[in-house]
Amino acid sequence: MKQPKTQKLTMHALVLTAYNHLELQDWPTPEIEPKEVLLRVAACGICGSDIHGIDGSTRRRQPPIVMGHEAAGTIAAIGSDVRGWSVGDRVTFDSTIYCGDCWHCRRGEINLCDNRRVLGVSCDDYRRHGAFAEFVAVPQHVLYRLPDSVSFTQAALVEPLSIAAHAVNRTSIRIGDTAVVVGTGMVGLLVVQVLRAAGCGRIYAVDIEPSRLELACRLGADEGFRSDTTDAAAKIAERTSGRGADVAMEVVGTTITVNLAAACLRKGGQLTLVGNLAPKVEFPLQMVVTRELTVLGSCASQGDYPACLDLIAQGKVDVEALLSAEAPLSDGPVWFERLHRGGEGLMKVILKP
Repeated sequence: MKQPKTQKLTMHALVLTAYNHLELQDWPTPEIEPKEVLLRVAACGICGSDIHGIDGSTRRRQPPIVMGHEAAGTIAAIGSDVRGWSVGDRVTFDSTIYCGDCWHCRRGEINLCDNRRVLGVSCDDYRRHGAFAEFVAVPQHVLYRLPDSVSFTQAALVEPLSIAAHAVNRTSIRIGDTAVVVGTGMVGLLVVQVLRAAGCGRIYAVDIEPSRLELACRLGADEGFRSDTTDAAAKIAERTSGRGADVAMEVVGTTITVNLAAACLRKGGQLTLVGNLAPKVEFPLQMVVTRELTVLGSCASQGDYPACLDLIAQGKVDVEALLSAEAPLSDGPVWFERLHRGGEGLMKVILKP
């Protein structure tokens, strides 16, 4: 389409030019397709996958690439076939660009789309530049309108919240159920809050970091246990008349944590696997079989954005409690280095172009 005269030909973008090297550059402003909008980015969160990706270990951030998929902003231009959206609309977007036509999409399983692409990802199969920039091109079918009470910073945290919400939606929860969350990083802390909103009666958090357990209890967990200094499964059994929890959400993805989560469950309980830090784990097969546990995998999200925006707008989930810093896009290389180095207890950093 013909672009508005006010659109810049170049923009500032944070570019991964080589592994472990980020530069703020003048970068071509995206040209939008007929069914896309050009979004002026107001806020974009640094995801753990971005941190893990900059060193080349995941092979999903191959340079040169503009990363960033947790973002919100205002529509700056619309394609010729876009309907229902206007310049100036405040929006966020699903980071998963699904085709809408494949077998899975037609079943509503958009996170399992055969042609799935993710904004800010560059791998062997495709390259799709993301939102660590002044502008980003986004298909209209992944846009979501922001409630008036939700800020751009809050909206930039909807993507990780949607992962937590999808995991809880995958799990059959009854009012009053006892749940345990193993791993209280960013997504784990959001899982705690969504479980509370879903009606769980008791929620126990398990981690090795005391400050994260303290935050988990502030955000809805009834009690936290350090798995490096105590037998968390035994403690949860004591508090459930020897049975164990009804539901366990594993939000790390290692052999130790998967086995611990399973051990916390009652017979007939449900284990939902959200974390995938390791590509393979040693699985407690006999425990799962003899105790008849239900095991579920949970990947990304599946149309959970509207519910997540409502949870934020209604104050049922506090995403800003997980915010460590907000900084200009030009400070991005410094914050990436700090997050990659670790050890500071940082949770979520938002960059603002």
